Amino acid sequence: MNSEAQHLVSIAEIRAAAVRIANVAVKTPLVRAPFPGLSGYGTSKEIRLKAESLQPIGAFKMRGAANKILQLTREEIARGVITYSSGNHAQAVAYAAREVGAKAVIVMPSNAPAIKRAATLALGAQVVDVGLASSERLAVAEKLVREYGYVVVPPYDDEQIIAGQATCGLEIAEEWPEVDLVLVPVSGGGLLSGVAAAVKQLLPKTKVFGVEPELAGDTAESFRTGKIVTWGAELTSRTIADGLRTQSVGELNFAHIQAFVDGIITVTEAEIRAAMRAIVAATHLVPEPSGAVPVAALLFHAAELPAYRNAVAVVSGGNVDPAMLAQVLTESKE
Repeated sequence: MNSEAQHLVSIAEIRAAAVRIANVAVKTPLVRAPFPGLSGYGTSKEIRLKAESLQPIGAFKMRGAANKILQLTREEIARGVITYSSGNHAQAVAYAAREVGAKAVIVMPSNAPAIKRAATLALGAQVVDVGLASSERLAVAEKLVREYGYVVVPPYDDEQIIAGQATCGLEIAEEWPEVDLVLVPVSGGGLLSGVAAAVKQLLPKTKVFGVEPELAGDTAESFRTGKIVTWGAELTSRTIADGLRTQSVGELNFAHIQAFVDGIITVTEAEIRAAMRAIVAATHLVPEPSGAVPVAALLFHAAELPAYRNAVAVVSGGNVDPAMLAQVLTESKE
């Protein structure tokens, strides 16, 4: 890693981001989740879900994209912005770019959910389709930057993106300082690195864990070995959690993860689907698969978690295809 990548975002930077994005992103609620046998009546535990699915574009990505784009100069806005994303970051960039009057170009994989692609187009962005690999998305975006001079808004490996996502952790720590465990989905690492940075700097004793699908467990392997590893697109694309298919964690994100995160847990596809059903039943929130992975860890991996009384699971988004949601909610629960 280079020296710039070693800078860890400060509480001052996170608070500044919260002020900056206040009129674009929203403060999301902590929703009580009385999961049977795990929290609520008759137990000493309380679980709350950070409902990032209630952001304007249905996912936490609104925070980082807004923080980055709202700091662009007039000259940069005139050039337009570009990013590479499977869906939620695409929508966030399109939304924030529209707020400042900038053109938005999104390089999107061919297997991106139709609901996310349609929403991105509806926000006025231009979509460029590529193959499955996140490396291919990056290569095409870099080519377009050379040709047209667009300003890149990275999905996760960027200080301003991390500081924006960290406002989610800031809200958790300020609203519920008694929390002793926070669980966050991880893919490229923007949300986990940001939330962990905010929570650990404000509540040093609170444990922060990342959660990812075992079919896309590159960050868990990276955390275990102490160095960033890359998984091929043919591996990460197997998971139902389309927002967590990134092939490797970002360098700056990994520096934050190493500094602030206590552990990373992987969950199975069946556990993710069961967690989606549990969230809907307990809270009536609608989670996309990526947003359900922290709840899967709470429900099925208690032995891998530290002892806790008050836990927050970040439901990172709710942009799920209605047909998929109907299938998950009605399938056998065995």
